[in-house]
Amino acid sequence: MTPDPYRVWLSEILLQQTTTAGAAPYFAEFLRRWPQVQDLAAARPEEVMSAFAGLGYYARARNLHACAKAVAATGGFPDDEAGLLVLPGVGPYTAAAVAAIAFGRKATPIDGNIARIVSRIAGFRESIPANRRAIADFAARLTPARRAGDFAQALMDIGATICRPRAPTCPACPLNTDCRAAASGEPEAFPGRAPKKLRPEKVGAAFFAARADGAFLARRRPPRGLLGGTMELPGGPWGPGKIAAIGPEAAPFAARWTRLPGHVEHVFTHFTLRLALYRAPAPRVAPEGFVFIAPDAVETAGFSGLMRKAAAFAAG
Repeated sequence: MTPDPYRVWLSEILLQQTTTAGAAPYFAEFLRRWPQVQDLAAARPEEVMSAFAGLGYYARARNLHACAKAVAATGGFPDDEAGLLVLPGVGPYTAAAVAAIAFGRKATPIDGNIARIVSRIAGFRESIPANRRAIADFAARLTPARRAGDFAQALMDIGATICRPRAPTCPACPLNTDCRAAASGEPEAFPGRAPKKLRPEKVGAAFFAARADGAFLARRRPPRGLLGGTMELPGGPWGPGKIAAIGPEAAPFAARWTRLPGHVEHVFTHFTLRLALYRAPAPRVAPEGFVFIAPDAVETAGFSGLMRKAAAFAAG
């Protein structure tokens, strides 16, 4: 049975920077709501962003919708890497994965699992980031002309279950006899580790204005940038500094703001954020640009994981 290009593409996008266990319920929900790429293309951007909420890396949601619209407009997915690479949000890995798995093209998707396997087979001691070209060249030579998709998926499975970063089970690996890392007796030494980069800290504030029924004010972030298009508690810009020095100057409207004890911490890819929380009674009418969110609607309103944590913290 030929894999559905829409499902292959959707799964690959959802799996970016996400574990299989984390992506699986989102994949099922997307297919329930939008079973064909044309259905996803016709959805409102806010609906797609809300369905994506909590998965992180929200530029993926914007690109997902833009890509669906581009594919629907042309009548289907391109069947080769070159055509796929033109689509919004589709990079070399996703293009190769869709071309190989959905269309049977001789293409070589290289995720972290495959890069590790190739490094061990070839005996590459360099770190993966420092050796991407050699890994790609070696992987391309390994890829068969037929059933390249099955080959890629088999390598992904081996990397996830056998050729693990720690404690690989080399005797169970079907590639054992051709693996230089296994022959060395210390497979975990391949590939080498890249130096860890220091993660800077940023601080900021968020403001929680609630009515007596628990509904609170929120707004949608601009469509571009970090967490773009998601719902948020209002606040000022994030930057370096000390969280103790943050005051209510960035409040969205005048009120008797009370600083809550403690803070919310959230780790992004490139920095750690510590967020001070302020609380006040909400005005009777939502200010322009704001909406009231009921407590039982937080999970479906399109908040990021950070803002869900912040709202729960402030609600007490």
